[in-house]
Amino acid sequence: MTLLTAVFAAVISTVVWYRNAPGDEMKVSILCFMYWGASLMWLVDAIFEYAELREAYFTPEPADMLNDFFLGISVVALGLVIWVVILLVKDPKGAVKKVLLKK
Repeated sequence: MTLLTAVFAAVISTVVWYRNAPGDEMKVSILCFMYWGASLMWLVDAIFEYAELREAYFTPEPADMLNDFFLGISVVALGLVIWVVILLVKDPKGAVKKVLLKK
């Protein structure tokens, strides 16, 4: 489930990035790279887990699937938090600077 969650987030962020590709002023490419990196990490994890468990890999317990899903959602949320922090620091549209200088 972690792999699927990360891949879905990577695909969605890639589509959003591609629609705004020439400018990329919101730095969506950073989000894409983070999610594709997480997807690659979970793919390697799945390969090694399959090598260890064999057939049992395809019949996980429902509790394990739920835990993996929550872990995947946590990774996606952490990626979004990191992206927002990068946006606030880089301030591509100058919104933070305007708010700080307004006072």
